[in-house]
Amino acid sequence: MIDVYYWPTPNAWKVTIMLEECGLEYQVLEVDIGAGDQFKADFLRISPNNRMPAIIDHAPLGGGAPLALFESAAIVEYLADKTGRFLPTSGAARYTVLQWVYWQMANLGPMMGNANHFKNYAVKLVDDPAQLAYGQRRFVGEVDRLCGVMDAQLSVNPFLAGDQYSIADIVSWPWAMLLERLIDETVWARFPHLKRWVDEVAARPAVQAGRNVRREWGERQLTDEQEAARRALLFNQTNEKVRAARAEAARSAQRQGK
Repeated sequence: MIDVYYWPTPNAWKVTIMLEECGLEYQVLEVDIGAGDQFKADFLRISPNNRMPAIIDHAPLGGGAPLALFESAAIVEYLADKTGRFLPTSGAARYTVLQWVYWQMANLGPMMGNANHFKNYAVKLVDDPAQLAYGQRRFVGEVDRLCGVMDAQLSVNPFLAGDQYSIADIVSWPWAMLLERLIDETVWARFPHLKRWVDEVAARPAVQAGRNVRREWGERQLTDEQEAARRALLFNQTNEKVRAARAEAARSAQRQGK
């Protein structure tokens, strides 16, 4: 059994899609990031960066004690090695896949996250119109460039890493499928090969199942006060707050003898 610490976001969908694709048994444990669950002591012992997703595999690859992992790409890569699926075991083919996995982690995810922040959240947080406009132009423009990178790759390959569906597609699709919502409806006309790939991956039953895990959690309606509190929690994290949470986690571990 694999425990998945989860909230319905693109990074967490990577893990549930991979678990569904591999047919592994798992259970999801709620980490409500808007309510601050990511700062709780028990979770910080698993994910010291106070981010989900994270997993605990109670029957880990190689045996031994339960294995805790955080960072979505590390989790997906681990599951690929555990099952022998969607990632070649050695040689050039393996690294061809991994370069696209790391490309997503370093480029597509962070840039789309920043673009989403400046388009949909910063409008309520930033008073300076020039600063807001620069942030939107900078990050939406970079997302547009990354769409071009994917479209060019997919114009000559059926999948991001070549001929075979792989973890490169699994980690990239949960972000790429949101491009129309982030940019506008013209994005697919401008990047037809990317659109073809998004639709083909979306049609996979395991992708649909992983994408829909606990979908209702993310659709809960919040009051204006709850939404304001959520924004304050998500966008005002500091070194001091992280250190305080980690210290409390350590004290909790000592009290529990862990």
